[in-house]
Amino acid sequence: MKISEEFRFKIVVIGDGAVGKTSLIKKFTKGTFEKDYVKTIGAQFSKYNREINGDIIRLIFWDIAGQDDFNFLTHLFYKESKAAIIVYSLEENELGRNSFTHIRNWHEVVEKNCGNIPVVLFANKVDLVNENTINTTNIQKLVENLNFLKFFFTSAKTGEGVVDAFNVIIEQLYFKFKSL
Repeated sequence: MKISEEFRFKIVVIGDGAVGKTSLIKKFTKGTFEKDYVKTIGAQFSKYNREINGDIIRLIFWDIAGQDDFNFLTHLFYKESKAAIIVYSLEENELGRNSFTHIRNWHEVVEKNCGNIPVVLFANKVDLVNENTINTTNIQKLVENLNFLKFFFTSAKTGEGVVDAFNVIIEQLYFKFKSL
C-alpha cells in the first residue's frame, strides 16, 4: 500500500499593479472573476489544495501588491517561497507596455529575495487583444534570457490558460520535491 505524502509550497505572485494578479488567483482557486479592480494592500494570500498521485499538495499563493508603497516589507513577503509567478498585461496601452518592461525588475526582486527558484510568466488579459497580432518573439527571448520555466497567455476573465499555467508550476514543484 502506497503511503501518501504531504507537500506545502508558498508561491509568490508578482507584477505591476492592475495586471490581474488577484483575479488570476481567484479564477484558479475559486473559479470566479470580479470585474471591479480593488488594489491589493501589502499582500494577501489564498490557499489551494491539490492531489497528485495520491499525495496532497497544499499551496499558499502570496499575492503581493504591485505598487511601491510596501517595499519595506518585501523581504518578509518572499521568505520561504518555492516558486514565483510574474504577471504582466497584454493590453495595448501604457499599463501593458510598462508591465512588460518591468518583468526584468520583478525577476531581480525574486532572485534577490528567493535565490534561484522556478518562475513562470503569465501574459494576462489575452481576452482584450487579438492573439494573432501578439509578437511572441520578444516574450520568448525574455523567457529564455531569464531562464523562466515557461510562459502562458492567460485571461482571468475567460479562464483561458489559467489552469494550465498554474498547474505547470505546481507539478514542477511536486516532482522536484518528491524526488528529494
